[in-house]
Amino acid sequence: MNCPKCKATIAADAPFCGSCGFQLDYSVDAPRANVAPKPPTANPRPTPPPTFNQSTSQPPPRQPVNQPPPNQSANQFSGQNQSSGQNYNQQNFGGQGTSGGAFRVDADGRGAGRGYTWEILHAGAFALAVVNLQTEQSISAEAGAMVSMSGNVELISQMKGGVFGALKRAVGGESAFVSTFTAHGSPGEVTLAPAAPGDIAGIEMNNQTFFVQASSYLAGDTSLNVETKFGGLKSWIGGEGLFLLQVQGNGLLLLSSFGAIHRKTLKPGESYVVDTGHLVAWEAQMQYQLRKAARSFFRSFLSGEGYVAEFQGPGEILIQTRNLEAFAGLLKPFFPSQSGSGGGGGFNFNLGG
Repeated sequence: MNCPKCKATIAADAPFCGSCGFQLDYSVDAPRANVAPKPPTANPRPTPPPTFNQSTSQPPPRQPVNQPPPNQSANQFSGQNQSSGQNYNQQNFGGQGTSGGAFRVDADGRGAGRGYTWEILHAGAFALAVVNLQTEQSISAEAGAMVSMSGNVELISQMKGGVFGALKRAVGGESAFVSTFTAHGSPGEVTLAPAAPGDIAGIEMNNQTFFVQASSYLAGDTSLNVETKFGGLKSWIGGEGLFLLQVQGNGLLLLSSFGAIHRKTLKPGESYVVDTGHLVAWEAQMQYQLRKAARSFFRSFLSGEGYVAEFQGPGEILIQTRNLEAFAGLLKPFFPSQSGSGGGGGFNFNLGG
């Protein structure tokens, strides 16, 4: 077959002439020599995506918010290496489940316990723990931790462990009383928060034993065994107090921190030093000793560091990023102080000027 315009040989079913570009029209017999060839489209429009017909097919399910993709485990941190230490923040976790390590921190800041569900709101400097109790179910908390509760929730405070146990708790820096919240007649809500600004970590204990600083214990499952253990004279000199809390069992443990919570996992034989004022909790089987930050008392005094705890791996430690005692010392010059003697005294304010 020949092109009607340039007489070049072309294929029988060609849409246009390859030599001159003349567009062939097979609907008429006469050649259209006076019609300019139609150039091919430079940028063809993309094919629109297919639409889904509800009667025949369904669109793919939407990925839930804050959920990891199917090929990523929800129990992993956001691409961080556990051996180098991690910053705990509820918003940094990408899904349900618990993080790796001995401290099974719930990744999404919520979970379920024996007759209750719980959630941590406003994670960060001013975290709040919300516990929803089923009917006739209970949860234990440190005295003074309650922020609010439903009208049908009953609060009972008692000296756990008798007089001697209450005395140990008081000497260890805790309240002598333990609060138990129980929902009567219908489900109820209890909200809890620590006294100092900071974060809250919800830990699912699985037949484990942890040592916890007294100021870091917030609440826990009523089945947990919380005992006050003697830490020795060095523990008291180091600023930890004479007693530590030993928490053992299965269930929810809520810990609070001054600042954020930093996790440090030690390998077997690895040594790690932590200022005692920054400790939150650690595995009970870990070996540790208290010593001065520097090898000599004078150098330790000059460095501004006091006593530290030197841990030996393997094991995991929870560390708070701020020191409450150091923060109180920072604010002390700005507090009002009494001056003078006799009845002519008053208050002087040091504003740093």
